[in-house]
Amino acid sequence: MRVMGVDPGLTRCGLSIVEGGIGRKVTALAVDVVRTPPDMDLAHRLLLVADAAESWMDTHEPRAVAIERVFAQHNVRTAMGTAQAGGVIALAAARRGIPVAFHTPSEVKAAVTGNGAADKAQVTTMVTRILGLQVAPKPADAADALALAICHCWRAPLLERMAKAEALAAEAQRKYAERLAEQRKAVPR
Repeated sequence: MRVMGVDPGLTRCGLSIVEGGIGRKVTALAVDVVRTPPDMDLAHRLLLVADAAESWMDTHEPRAVAIERVFAQHNVRTAMGTAQAGGVIALAAARRGIPVAFHTPSEVKAAVTGNGAADKAQVTTMVTRILGLQVAPKPADAADALALAICHCWRAPLLERMAKAEALAAEAQRKYAERLAEQRKAVPR
């Protein structure tokens, strides 16, 4: 499965493409960081991020896009910009019919390091090892984008199986409720 990993941000937005293989084998195909000037108008910064992401989607044709979920940051302005950057990328993927998954930082860290509280250096070290890279990806936004794609490659099959099991259980519950309703109608009062 080809996954585009995105570490969203306005100043630096990490983009990556990873190809998942059999088991836990993953291969990095591309990684980069899109930068926008802080003094530029917000709408134009978002446009630059969206244009770069769309170009990557059109060039690399991922089957899924994994974006870091923004849920809390001390700096509200940074959190807003990060969420907006993630939003324009999710929109670009949706327009292309590409499924989008959001993963929390702790999910990503746990997937690649085994520790949901790992620091950036640990994530970078493990991404470098997992992908068999000769040089650690820099800056951290690039490593984080690769970690997101790896996380999705490894988690997506399990999430898909769980969704199918939940759908089957819901269908079984619906049929059971219908049978009960029919039996209640058939019993004379």
